[in-house]
Amino acid sequence: MKKSIIILSLILLASVYVNAQDAKGLMKKSSDAVSADAMEMTSTLKIYDNKGNVRVRQVSNITKKFGNVRKTMMKFLSPADVRGTAMLIFDYDDKDDDMWVYLPSMKKTRRIVSSQKASSFMGSEFSNSDMSSPNMDDFTYKLLGTETVDGKVCHKIESTCKTTEIASVEKFVKKITYIDKNNFLPYKTDFYDKDNKLIKTSSMSDYRKQTDGKHMAFNMTAVNHKNGRKSEIIIDEYKRGTDAAENYFSTSNLEK
Repeated sequence: MKKSIIILSLILLASVYVNAQDAKGLMKKSSDAVSADAMEMTSTLKIYDNKGNVRVRQVSNITKKFGNVRKTMMKFLSPADVRGTAMLIFDYDDKDDDMWVYLPSMKKTRRIVSSQKASSFMGSEFSNSDMSSPNMDDFTYKLLGTETVDGKVCHKIESTCKTTEIASVEKFVKKITYIDKNNFLPYKTDFYDKDNKLIKTSSMSDYRKQTDGKHMAFNMTAVNHKNGRKSEIIIDEYKRGTDAAENYFSTSNLEK
């Protein structure tokens, strides 16, 4: 009997391990399906309050990968009160990102520390960390089955922060991501707090296939379930590839 219990326990442990590995693998495939090593785009950021009033910002974005780091320069073009604001992101494959922001009103570039990465991106319901890829090693993964989202049969994957410190930085304890079973495109992510209460939903739509076979979502939405606010990013112009040199992605260029 004791031997049977041990064998059953080993089988259960192996099943949990396989589930976690499969779930993490699906998350990696999803990330790869939408990642771009080089691109240029302009987009419209719409910020809605809980009464439906909207503020609109125009943003330019250039991204290029150098070695194991994807570098992004974002600059706000309008309206006048945010024109010149810029953000630089170094998105690493194997460690925490580096982020800097330049605020014209202060005429100063400051580094965004880890505790600020889950803060609001320019007053929107997107966070600073939404502007880059998450560190996959910060989470444990579990495959919860499948669910249909907007007519697509999706893998339902739970990602849980490994430590309370990570949860404190991320401002959520777990998230559930819905990934298309056919092409691995992510369509929705729900974020939950320590009380298992839904706090935010991010959605991606209007996917368009690019020349390299990967896809780009031309519409991204974030809904805050705590305050009733919503934000939306709509891509207006998009080009795969860029001629930008590596020295373009520097803190000194934030102010130009």
